[in-house]
Amino acid sequence: MAKDRCVLAYSGGLDTSVAIQWLREVRDLDVIALAVDVGQERQDLEFVRLKALDIGAVESIVRDVREEYVEDFLSRALKANALYENKYPLLSAMSRPIIVKHLVDEAHRTGARCIAHGCTGKGNDQVRFEVGIAALDPDLEVLAPVREWDLCTREAEMDYARAHGIPVPTTKASPYSIDDNLWGRAIECGVLEDPWAEPPEDIYTLTSDARGESCAEPEYVELSFERGLPVALDGAGRSFHEIIVAMNGIAGRNGFGRIDMIENRLVGVKSREVYEVPGALALIQAHKALEDLCLEREVLHYKLGVEQKWAELVYNGLWFSPLKEALDGFLDSTQKLVAGDVRLRFYRGSCTTVGRRSPYSLYDYGLATYDEADTFDHKAAEGFIELWGLPTRVWARQRRKVGHEGEV
Repeated sequence: MAKDRCVLAYSGGLDTSVAIQWLREVRDLDVIALAVDVGQERQDLEFVRLKALDIGAVESIVRDVREEYVEDFLSRALKANALYENKYPLLSAMSRPIIVKHLVDEAHRTGARCIAHGCTGKGNDQVRFEVGIAALDPDLEVLAPVREWDLCTREAEMDYARAHGIPVPTTKASPYSIDDNLWGRAIECGVLEDPWAEPPEDIYTLTSDARGESCAEPEYVELSFERGLPVALDGAGRSFHEIIVAMNGIAGRNGFGRIDMIENRLVGVKSREVYEVPGALALIQAHKALEDLCLEREVLHYKLGVEQKWAELVYNGLWFSPLKEALDGFLDSTQKLVAGDVRLRFYRGSCTTVGRRSPYSLYDYGLATYDEADTFDHKAAEGFIELWGLPTRVWARQRRKVGHEGEV
Protein backbone atom coordinates (compact mmCIF):
# COMPACT_ATOMS: atom_id res chain seq x y z
CA MET A 1 0.00 0.00 0.00
CA ALA A 2 1.39 3.37 -1.03
CA LYS A 3 2.17 5.81 1.71
CA ASP A 4 0.50 9.19 1.98
CA ARG A 5 2.53 12.02 0.53
CA CYS A 6 3.62 15.23 2.17
CA VAL A 7 5.14 18.28 0.49
CA LEU A 8 7.78 19.85 2.73
CA ALA A 9 8.91 23.46 2.44
CA TYR A 10 12.61 22.65 2.32
CA SER A 11 15.43 25.14 2.88
CA GLY A 12 18.37 22.81 3.39
CA GLY A 13 18.82 24.17 6.92
CA LEU A 14 18.75 22.40 10.24
CA ASP A 15 15.00 22.32 10.95
CA THR A 16 13.78 21.14 7.57
CA SER A 17 16.62 18.65 7.12
CA VAL A 18 15.71 16.99 10.41
CA ALA A 19 12.02 17.24 9.45
CA ILE A 20 12.51 14.95 6.42
CA GLN A 21 13.71 12.14 8.65
CA TRP A 22 11.10 12.87 11.33
CA LEU A 23 8.18 12.84 8.84
CA ARG A 24 9.35 9.48 7.49
CA GLU A 25 10.05 7.95 10.87
CA VAL A 26 7.20 9.28 13.02
CA ARG A 27 4.45 10.02 10.48
CA ASP A 28 5.29 7.27 7.96
CA LEU A 29 5.00 9.69 5.05
CA ASP A 30 6.68 9.90 1.68
CA VAL A 31 8.29 13.33 1.65
CA ILE A 32 8.48 15.56 -1.41
CA ALA A 33 10.99 18.33 -0.67
CA LEU A 34 10.37 21.65 -2.38
CA ALA A 35 13.05 24.34 -2.26
CA VAL A 36 11.87 27.64 -3.68
CA ASP A 37 14.51 29.95 -5.14
CA VAL A 38 13.65 33.50 -4.11
CA GLY A 39 17.20 34.76 -4.48
CA GLN A 40 18.99 33.10 -1.57
CA GLU A 41 22.63 34.10 -1.67
CA ARG A 42 24.21 31.49 0.53
CA GLN A 43 23.21 28.18 -0.96
CA ASP A 44 23.88 26.01 -3.95
CA LEU A 45 20.30 24.91 -4.53
CA GLU A 46 21.35 21.88 -6.56
CA PHE A 47 23.29 20.79 -3.47
CA VAL A 48 20.15 21.41 -1.40
CA ARG A 49 18.08 19.32 -3.82
CA LEU A 50 20.46 16.38 -3.67
CA LYS A 51 20.78 16.69 0.09
CA ALA A 52 17.02 16.16 0.53
CA LEU A 53 17.24 12.98 -1.54
CA ASP A 54 20.20 11.77 0.50
CA ILE A 55 18.24 12.25 3.72
CA GLY A 56 15.32 10.24 2.34
CA ALA A 57 12.91 12.42 0.37
CA VAL A 58 11.20 10.46 -2.44
CA GLU A 59 11.32 13.53 -4.66
CA SER A 60 13.24 16.78 -4.41
CA ILE A 61 12.42 19.86 -6.43
CA VAL A 62 14.02 23.28 -6.78
CA ARG A 63 11.77 25.92 -8.30
CA ASP A 64 13.23 29.22 -9.47
CA VAL A 65 10.51 31.82 -8.87
CA ARG A 66 12.70 34.93 -8.71
CA GLU A 67 11.04 36.73 -11.61
CA GLU A 68 7.57 35.94 -10.29
CA TYR A 69 8.68 37.05 -6.82
CA VAL A 70 9.84 40.40 -8.16
CA GLU A 71 6.94 41.04 -10.52
CA ASP A 72 4.01 39.85 -8.40
CA PHE A 73 5.22 40.32 -4.83
CA LEU A 74 8.11 42.78 -4.38
CA SER A 75 6.53 45.24 -6.83
CA ARG A 76 3.55 45.45 -4.48
CA ALA A 77 5.81 45.92 -1.47
CA LEU A 78 7.56 48.85 -3.14
CA LYS A 79 4.29 50.51 -4.15
CA ALA A 80 3.26 50.19 -0.50
CA ASN A 81 6.64 51.43 0.85
CA ALA A 82 6.11 48.44 3.12
CA LEU A 83 7.91 48.77 6.47
CA TYR A 84 6.58 46.86 9.47
CA GLU A 85 6.66 49.12 12.52
CA ASN A 86 8.08 51.73 10.14
CA LYS A 87 11.45 49.94 10.09
CA TYR A 88 11.48 46.41 8.66
CA PRO A 89 10.89 45.89 4.91
CA LEU A 90 9.24 42.49 5.38
CA LEU A 91 11.88 40.37 3.68
CA SER A 92 10.81 37.05 5.24
CA ALA A 93 7.14 37.99 5.31
CA MET A 94 7.30 38.76 1.57
CA SER A 95 8.78 35.40 0.55
CA ARG A 96 6.33 33.23 2.48
CA PRO A 97 3.24 33.84 0.31
CA ILE A 98 4.99 32.82 -2.91
CA ILE A 99 6.46 29.74 -1.20
CA VAL A 100 2.96 28.85 0.04
CA LYS A 101 1.55 29.27 -3.47
CA HIS A 102 4.06 26.81 -4.91
CA LEU A 103 3.66 24.34 -2.02
CA VAL A 104 -0.06 24.18 -2.69
CA ASP A 105 0.53 23.82 -6.44
CA GLU A 106 2.93 20.95 -5.76
CA ALA A 107 0.51 19.25 -3.37
CA HIS A 108 -2.15 19.35 -6.07
CA ARG A 109 0.27 18.03 -8.71
CA THR A 110 1.46 15.10 -6.63
CA GLY A 111 -1.80 14.29 -4.85
CA ALA A 112 -0.27 14.97 -1.45
CA ARG A 113 -2.74 15.20 1.41
CA CYS A 114 -0.59 17.43 3.59
CA ILE A 115 2.06 20.15 3.61
CA ALA A 116 4.79 20.48 6.24
CA HIS A 117 6.95 23.42 7.24
CA GLY A 118 9.93 23.81 9.56
CA CYS A 119 8.74 26.78 11.58
CA THR A 120 8.97 26.99 15.35
CA GLY A 121 5.98 27.42 17.62
CA LYS A 122 6.71 31.01 18.63
CA GLY A 123 7.55 32.66 15.34
CA ASN A 124 5.54 34.47 12.70
CA ASP A 125 6.29 32.14 9.82
CA GLN A 126 4.10 29.31 11.11
CA VAL A 127 1.15 31.69 10.86
CA ARG A 128 2.12 32.86 7.39
CA PHE A 129 2.42 29.30 6.10
CA GLU A 130 -0.71 27.89 7.69
CA VAL A 131 -3.06 30.80 7.08
CA GLY A 132 -1.76 31.11 3.52
CA ILE A 133 -2.28 27.41 2.81
CA ALA A 134 -5.78 27.60 4.30
CA ALA A 135 -6.58 30.51 1.99
CA LEU A 136 -5.51 28.60 -1.13
CA ASP A 137 -6.80 25.12 -0.18
CA PRO A 138 -8.55 24.78 3.20
CA ASP A 139 -8.75 20.98 2.82
CA LEU A 140 -4.99 20.42 2.95
CA GLU A 141 -3.61 19.25 6.31
CA VAL A 142 -0.63 21.18 7.66
CA LEU A 143 2.12 19.53 9.72
CA ALA A 144 4.60 21.45 11.84
CA PRO A 145 7.24 18.94 13.04
CA VAL A 146 9.23 21.50 15.04
CA ARG A 147 6.14 22.18 17.16
CA GLU A 148 5.59 18.47 17.76
CA TRP A 149 8.94 16.82 18.30
CA ASP A 150 10.77 16.74 21.64
CA LEU A 151 13.95 18.33 20.27
CA CYS A 152 13.66 21.39 22.47
CA THR A 153 16.89 23.18 21.54
CA ARG A 154 18.96 23.67 18.41
CA GLU A 155 21.72 21.66 20.09
CA ALA A 156 19.29 18.74 20.49
CA GLU A 157 18.36 19.01 16.82
CA MET A 158 22.03 18.94 15.84
CA ASP A 159 22.58 15.87 18.00
CA TYR A 160 19.55 14.19 16.34
CA ALA A 161 20.93 15.11 12.91
CA ARG A 162 24.32 13.62 13.67
CA ALA A 163 22.70 10.44 15.05
CA HIS A 164 20.79 9.98 11.78
CA GLY A 165 23.66 10.92 9.47
CA ILE A 166 22.06 14.17 8.39
CA PRO A 167 24.57 16.86 7.34
CA VAL A 168 23.63 20.33 8.60
CA PRO A 169 25.34 23.70 8.02
CA THR A 170 24.82 24.94 11.58
CA THR A 171 27.37 24.23 14.29
CA LYS A 172 27.32 24.91 18.00
CA ALA A 173 30.10 27.49 17.45
CA SER A 174 28.06 29.36 14.83
CA PRO A 175 24.44 28.97 15.83
CA TYR A 176 22.84 31.70 13.73
CA SER A 177 19.58 31.13 11.93
CA ILE A 178 19.53 32.96 8.60
CA ASP A 179 16.73 33.61 6.15
CA ASP A 180 17.45 35.49 2.96
CA ASN A 181 16.07 36.36 -0.42
CA LEU A 182 16.35 39.15 -2.99
CA TRP A 183 14.89 41.65 -0.51
CA GLY A 184 17.63 41.05 2.11
CA ARG A 185 18.84 38.88 5.00
CA ALA A 186 17.48 38.16 8.48
CA ILE A 187 19.86 36.88 11.17
CA GLU A 188 18.69 35.41 14.49
CA CYS A 189 19.84 33.33 17.48
CA GLY A 190 23.19 33.04 19.27
CA VAL A 191 24.51 36.18 20.89
CA LEU A 192 21.84 38.22 19.08
CA GLU A 193 19.25 36.99 21.60
CA ASP A 194 20.82 39.42 24.10
CA PRO A 195 19.42 42.83 23.09
CA TRP A 196 22.33 44.57 24.85
CA ALA A 197 25.00 42.71 22.86
CA GLU A 198 26.33 44.49 19.78
CA PRO A 199 25.95 42.29 16.69
CA PRO A 200 29.33 40.81 15.72
CA GLU A 201 30.68 42.05 12.42
CA ASP A 202 30.97 38.57 10.96
CA ILE A 203 27.19 38.07 10.73
CA TYR A 204 26.99 40.54 7.83
CA THR A 205 27.53 39.51 4.23
CA LEU A 206 25.58 42.10 2.19
CA THR A 207 26.83 45.28 3.85
CA SER A 208 30.26 46.73 4.58
CA ASP A 209 31.27 48.22 7.91
CA ALA A 210 30.44 51.93 7.47
CA ARG A 211 33.53 52.81 9.52
CA GLY A 212 35.84 51.19 6.97
CA GLU A 213 37.81 52.75 4.13
CA SER A 214 35.50 51.22 1.52
CA CYS A 215 32.80 53.66 2.68
CA ALA A 216 35.04 56.74 2.86
CA GLU A 217 34.00 58.29 -0.48
CA PRO A 218 30.45 59.31 -1.45
CA GLU A 219 28.76 57.40 -4.28
CA TYR A 220 25.78 58.69 -6.29
CA VAL A 221 23.13 56.73 -8.17
CA GLU A 222 20.14 57.84 -10.20
CA LEU A 223 17.00 55.70 -10.24
CA SER A 224 14.25 56.18 -12.83
CA PHE A 225 10.65 55.11 -12.19
CA GLU A 226 7.51 54.53 -14.25
CA ARG A 227 4.13 53.83 -12.63
CA GLY A 228 5.83 53.52 -9.24
CA LEU A 229 8.45 50.93 -10.20
CA PRO A 230 12.14 51.36 -11.09
CA VAL A 231 12.96 50.95 -14.79
CA ALA A 232 16.50 52.35 -15.09
CA LEU A 233 19.68 52.79 -13.08
CA ASP A 234 22.02 55.67 -13.95
CA GLY A 235 20.17 56.12 -17.22
CA ALA A 236 20.45 52.50 -18.38
CA GLY A 237 17.21 50.56 -18.73
CA ARG A 238 17.14 47.57 -16.37
CA SER A 239 14.52 45.15 -15.11
CA PHE A 240 13.25 45.57 -11.54
CA HIS A 241 15.01 42.30 -10.69
CA GLU A 242 18.34 43.59 -12.05
CA ILE A 243 17.93 46.88 -10.20
CA ILE A 244 17.31 45.12 -6.86
CA VAL A 245 20.50 43.09 -7.32
CA ALA A 246 22.49 46.17 -8.34
CA MET A 247 21.16 48.26 -5.44
CA ASN A 248 22.02 45.51 -2.97
CA GLY A 249 25.58 45.80 -4.24
CA ILE A 250 25.81 49.62 -4.33
CA ALA A 251 24.07 50.34 -1.04
CA GLY A 252 25.71 47.36 0.64
CA ARG A 253 29.28 48.32 -0.21
CA ASN A 254 28.57 51.77 1.23
CA GLY A 255 27.47 50.27 4.54
CA PHE A 256 23.80 51.20 4.18
CA GLY A 257 20.92 48.91 5.11
CA ARG A 258 21.62 47.39 8.52
CA ILE A 259 18.73 47.22 10.98
CA ASP A 260 18.98 46.19 14.62
CA MET A 261 15.54 46.36 16.20
CA ILE A 262 13.20 45.05 18.83
CA GLU A 263 10.19 43.71 16.96
CA ASN A 264 6.67 42.84 18.09
CA ARG A 265 5.78 39.40 16.74
CA LEU A 266 2.21 38.40 16.01
CA VAL A 267 2.33 35.69 18.69
CA GLY A 268 2.94 38.32 21.36
CA VAL A 269 6.70 37.95 21.81
CA LYS A 270 9.14 40.82 21.55
CA SER A 271 12.21 39.68 19.66
CA ARG A 272 15.56 41.20 18.76
CA GLU A 273 15.97 41.11 14.99
CA VAL A 274 18.97 41.98 12.84
CA TYR A 275 18.47 42.58 9.13
CA GLU A 276 20.56 43.48 6.11
CA VAL A 277 18.32 45.16 3.56
CA PRO A 278 20.47 47.59 1.54
CA GLY A 279 18.62 47.46 -1.78
CA ALA A 280 15.13 47.34 -0.30
CA LEU A 281 15.64 50.32 1.99
CA ALA A 282 17.32 52.41 -0.73
CA LEU A 283 14.54 51.66 -3.23
CA ILE A 284 11.81 52.46 -0.72
CA GLN A 285 13.54 55.74 0.16
CA ALA A 286 13.80 56.72 -3.51
CA HIS A 287 10.19 55.71 -4.18
CA LYS A 288 8.92 57.74 -1.26
CA ALA A 289 10.92 60.76 -2.42
CA LEU A 290 9.28 60.57 -5.86
CA GLU A 291 5.82 60.14 -4.33
CA ASP A 292 6.42 63.32 -2.29
CA LEU A 293 6.78 65.11 -5.62
CA CYS A 294 3.98 63.41 -7.56
CA LEU A 295 1.12 62.62 -5.18
CA GLU A 296 -1.51 65.13 -4.19
CA ARG A 297 -1.33 65.99 -0.49
CA GLU A 298 -4.50 64.22 0.69
CA VAL A 299 -3.65 61.05 -1.27
CA LEU A 300 -0.11 61.09 0.13
CA HIS A 301 -1.30 61.53 3.71
CA TYR A 302 -4.04 58.88 3.40
CA LYS A 303 -1.58 56.48 1.76
CA LEU A 304 0.69 56.59 4.82
CA GLY A 305 -2.03 54.88 6.85
CA VAL A 306 -2.70 52.38 4.07
CA GLU A 307 1.01 51.53 3.93
CA GLN A 308 1.11 50.75 7.63
CA LYS A 309 -1.99 48.58 7.42
CA TRP A 310 -0.70 46.78 4.30
CA ALA A 311 2.62 46.01 6.03
CA GLU A 312 0.82 44.80 9.14
CA LEU A 313 -1.44 42.46 7.13
CA VAL A 314 1.50 40.94 5.25
CA TYR A 315 3.60 40.63 8.41
CA ASN A 316 0.69 38.85 10.10
CA GLY A 317 0.28 36.28 7.33
CA LEU A 318 -2.70 37.80 5.52
CA TRP A 319 -1.22 38.22 2.04
CA PHE A 320 -4.13 36.17 0.66
CA SER A 321 -6.92 38.20 2.24
CA PRO A 322 -9.73 40.41 0.94
CA LEU A 323 -8.55 43.54 2.77
CA LYS A 324 -5.00 43.25 1.47
CA GLU A 325 -6.38 42.70 -2.05
CA ALA A 326 -8.54 45.82 -1.72
CA LEU A 327 -5.59 47.87 -0.48
CA ASP A 328 -3.59 46.69 -3.51
CA GLY A 329 -6.27 48.25 -5.69
CA PHE A 330 -5.88 51.59 -3.91
CA LEU A 331 -2.08 51.45 -4.13
CA ASP A 332 -2.17 50.65 -7.86
CA SER A 333 -4.39 53.67 -8.42
CA THR A 334 -1.93 55.99 -6.66
CA GLN A 335 1.02 54.89 -8.81
CA LYS A 336 -0.26 55.84 -12.27
CA LEU A 337 1.71 59.11 -12.39
CA VAL A 338 4.57 58.22 -10.06
CA ALA A 339 7.29 58.61 -12.68
CA GLY A 340 10.61 60.38 -12.86
CA ASP A 341 14.13 60.30 -11.49
CA VAL A 342 15.60 60.26 -7.99
CA ARG A 343 19.26 60.82 -7.14
CA LEU A 344 20.69 59.17 -4.02
CA ARG A 345 24.00 59.77 -2.29
CA PHE A 346 25.58 56.97 -0.23
CA TYR A 347 28.26 57.85 2.28
CA ARG A 348 29.53 56.00 5.37
CA GLY A 349 26.37 54.00 5.99
CA SER A 350 23.91 56.73 5.07
CA CYS A 351 21.61 57.14 2.10
CA THR A 352 20.40 60.65 1.33
CA THR A 353 18.00 61.80 -1.33
CA VAL A 354 19.73 64.71 -3.06
CA GLY A 355 17.54 65.22 -6.15
CA ARG A 356 14.17 64.35 -7.64
CA ARG A 357 12.29 65.34 -10.82
CA SER A 358 9.17 64.20 -12.65
CA PRO A 359 7.14 65.11 -15.73
CA TYR A 360 4.12 64.85 -13.40
CA SER A 361 5.62 66.90 -10.58
CA LEU A 362 3.13 68.84 -8.45
CA TYR A 363 5.95 71.10 -7.29
CA ASP A 364 5.38 74.56 -8.84
CA TYR A 365 8.43 76.79 -8.69
CA GLY A 366 6.33 79.95 -9.06
CA LEU A 367 4.19 78.98 -6.08
CA ALA A 368 7.13 77.85 -3.94
CA THR A 369 9.76 80.55 -4.54
CA TYR A 370 10.26 83.65 -2.43
CA ASP A 371 12.03 85.60 -5.17
CA GLU A 372 10.57 87.88 -7.84
CA ALA A 373 9.22 84.92 -9.82
CA ASP A 374 6.70 84.35 -6.99
CA THR A 375 3.16 83.80 -8.35
CA PHE A 376 1.53 82.91 -5.03
CA ASP A 377 -1.33 85.28 -4.07
CA HIS A 378 -0.23 86.34 -0.59
CA LYS A 379 -3.38 88.41 -0.08
CA ALA A 380 -5.51 85.28 -0.51
CA ALA A 381 -3.88 83.86 2.61
CA GLU A 382 -5.74 86.32 4.85
CA GLY A 383 -9.18 84.99 3.85
CA PHE A 384 -7.95 81.43 3.98
CA ILE A 385 -6.70 81.83 7.54
CA GLU A 386 -9.94 83.55 8.54
CA LEU A 387 -12.01 80.55 7.45
CA TRP A 388 -9.50 77.89 8.53
CA GLY A 389 -9.31 79.35 12.01
CA LEU A 390 -13.06 79.99 12.36
CA PRO A 391 -13.86 76.81 14.36
CA THR A 392 -10.96 77.53 16.69
CA ARG A 393 -12.15 81.10 17.37
CA VAL A 394 -15.70 79.90 18.05
CA TRP A 395 -14.38 77.29 20.47
CA ALA A 396 -12.14 79.83 22.22
CA ARG A 397 -15.04 82.23 22.82
CA GLN A 398 -17.12 79.45 24.35
CA ARG A 399 -14.13 78.35 26.41
CA ARG A 400 -14.12 81.76 28.16
CA LYS A 401 -17.31 80.72 29.97
CA VAL A 402 -15.48 78.01 31.94
CA GLY A 403 -11.85 79.04 31.88
CA HIS A 404 -9.39 80.86 29.71
CA GLU A 405 -8.71 80.93 25.99
CA GLY A 406 -6.17 78.35 24.91
CA GLU A 407 -6.90 75.94 27.75
CA VAL A 408 -8.11 72.51 26.73
